[in-house]
Amino acid sequence: MDALISPEGSLEILSRSEVAQLRNSGEGGLYELWRQCSLAVLNAGAESDDVRGILEKYRDFSITIVQQERGMELSLENAPESAFVDGKMIRGIREQLFSVVRDLLYVHDDIVSSGGFDLGSSEGTTNAVFHILRNARTFRADELPNMVVCWGGHAISREEYDYSKAVGYHLGLRQFDICTGCGAGAMKGPMKGAALGHAKQRIRTGRYLGITEPTIIAAESPNPIVNELVIMPDMEKRLEAFVRLAHALVVFPGGVGTAEEILYVLGILLNPDNREMKLPLIFTGPESSEPYFRKLDEFIGATLGKEAQDRYEVVLDDPARVAGVVHAGLKEVQRYRADKDDAYFFNWLLSIDHEFQETFEATHETMAALELHRDQPTHRLAVQLRRAFSGIVAGNVREAGVRLVEEQGPFELRGEPALIGLLDQLLRDFVEQRRMRLSDAAAYVPCYRIV
Repeated sequence: MDALISPEGSLEILSRSEVAQLRNSGEGGLYELWRQCSLAVLNAGAESDDVRGILEKYRDFSITIVQQERGMELSLENAPESAFVDGKMIRGIREQLFSVVRDLLYVHDDIVSSGGFDLGSSEGTTNAVFHILRNARTFRADELPNMVVCWGGHAISREEYDYSKAVGYHLGLRQFDICTGCGAGAMKGPMKGAALGHAKQRIRTGRYLGITEPTIIAAESPNPIVNELVIMPDMEKRLEAFVRLAHALVVFPGGVGTAEEILYVLGILLNPDNREMKLPLIFTGPESSEPYFRKLDEFIGATLGKEAQDRYEVVLDDPARVAGVVHAGLKEVQRYRADKDDAYFFNWLLSIDHEFQETFEATHETMAALELHRDQPTHRLAVQLRRAFSGIVAGNVREAGVRLVEEQGPFELRGEPALIGLLDQLLRDFVEQRRMRLSDAAAYVPCYRIV
């Protein structure tokens, strides 16, 4: 479908240089990135993570800026018809479409190209994350802690999805807002449940914040409930945004992407500087997910130790109890932040080593070079394991990673035999449980090889 779309409330005016960046497909241009992110938004609610298939299906889709005296509009050609009702674009999709423009331009001009942020330091990177989130207007300075970040896989069973929705419902009844990775499965369920809980409480300002990044958005198109969308520049800044915004973290069943997120937050919490940090972390799912969490808990215990296990609580088949644990935890968070004179809307006190912030690009060379052995500080091992899982996510669903595996074969993972054996077994469990991909889950071909 072809359409001419006007913005609402922001981005009515762009400079000539900004327009040129979005039109330019050459080196330094943003057009192809903008096109793919926009297509993902227009394809909101899609149940497929086959990036190649999505791009091929809409290969004739194009988007351009029409600059006018009174402002700007977006011209779309061959856009997915599902984004329209009676010839008019769905309002939520239109809002997200302009969120893409906002974030891509801001990150390119004010973060990457301005020279005003030292992205080679921990403090500078955190400052950049703060500014991106502030520009997207995600902060509510006058609100007490109530943001619950929910992680989990998009390739989950219907039972697990319904359970995540039930948890979201109980969180919504307690007037908590929800933040997820914005996609399907365990990212959609909590938002959908919370929306019902908010409706029952007559809350009309409920927040369903979706945080994504350009290389994953096509595989995890924003679900229709997201009413605030933020596109961070890379996975590492996306993960930092989650933990800086979170007042509590609830983890549902997932696959390698969820394992990556878990290792990220546990690695940070294992930093001695964060020993007293109050950040409730709950693993939860229906009773049928017990083997999944048991295997994950065993892996964490064998690699990161009991200290890491002590940082989370496992709650099975009890949505109301999960919400109760979160409610009690948020009271502790409020007291801790107040005592430390820290902001409620952004966790400045959380210490994050720069290793956790450095962008990891999965290639055959970087994956083979990972230091997968236990003869190193535990938090540094968490960094290495997190990158291993991140690389497998790339090989599974990110277009660049999928292409590398097709051209050069599977990524190779090597290291300490005992540790590699533990990693191999966990990945085999994920494959057996069909947690690697949503598309063709039964015919999954591993993008990695254990050496």
